[in-house]
Amino acid sequence: MGGSVHELVILGSGPAGLTAAIYAGRASLSPVVITGLRSGGRLTMPPMVENFPGFPDGINGPTLMKNTIEQAKRFGASIVSANAKSVDLQSRPFTVNTEETSFSCDTLIIATGADNRYLELPGEKELIGRGISTCATCDGFFFREKDVFVIGGGDTAMEDSLFLSRFAKKITVVHRRDQLRASRILQQQAFANPRVDFIWDSVVEELIGDEVLEGIKLRNVKTAEISEHRCDGVFLAIGHIPNTEMFRGQLELDQEGYIVTRGPTRTSVEGAFAAGDVVDKVYRQAVTAAGSGCMAALDAERWLALHP
Repeated sequence: MGGSVHELVILGSGPAGLTAAIYAGRASLSPVVITGLRSGGRLTMPPMVENFPGFPDGINGPTLMKNTIEQAKRFGASIVSANAKSVDLQSRPFTVNTEETSFSCDTLIIATGADNRYLELPGEKELIGRGISTCATCDGFFFREKDVFVIGGGDTAMEDSLFLSRFAKKITVVHRRDQLRASRILQQQAFANPRVDFIWDSVVEELIGDEVLEGIKLRNVKTAEISEHRCDGVFLAIGHIPNTEMFRGQLELDQEGYIVTRGPTRTSVEGAFAAGDVVDKVYRQAVTAAGSGCMAALDAERWLALHP
């Protein structure tokens, strides 16, 4: 497989990459999907996905992605369980290198996603979906009349807090500084919301709970005082890291490392397209990622038709 030139290689196997594979497969492009370290992407982490269309009772995250992989394979996509180590977009055909082999391709769809920033505390990853969330719009519904904490001080933290105030009984924002970084209008809205409180100059020191989150310990960065707080949920709003390091110097990236696109999916290199969270710093939803994967596949198909 690695020796021939493929019409299309897709990097990433989340909703964007796999939707691109479905559409490209239906267009008879025989796409090769290089899955990355986590086959199925970040959507394999939540135990239940409630807001993906077509599943009125929700669906298990890993099951949803497994089904999508099978759907892509049905239309002729080749799924390669490997992690891309480097790419060469300076010459044609493009080259994608994994640990085992190399793939040459006429077009490339980059759907490598963005990883959440975590607190890097013991037990944190195990409690994802069991009290800890990185997506207020995904999980806020489950915290009706609950006490929750939001960690962060930027626009995302304020947006999450305001969104959660529709459901939660009380929202406490924890910020390591004594003033927010969020835009003024969001600050004003958060300060005016009776359900939103603030704890300043503090960081999370410890997560309490084994099977489910039961509370957190905070440390005041100025006094070193430790305080314990019972809560039902913690929402992490401390940023994302787009997986674009291998494209640095080859594609135009913005200051945060996201791929800059012209139109929905075209990158600064002809024949290279990008979709999903690797370009989207605003919505970050499975359904929007899937939609952009569809657009990338259609754009790649049209580009190939114009450049036989």
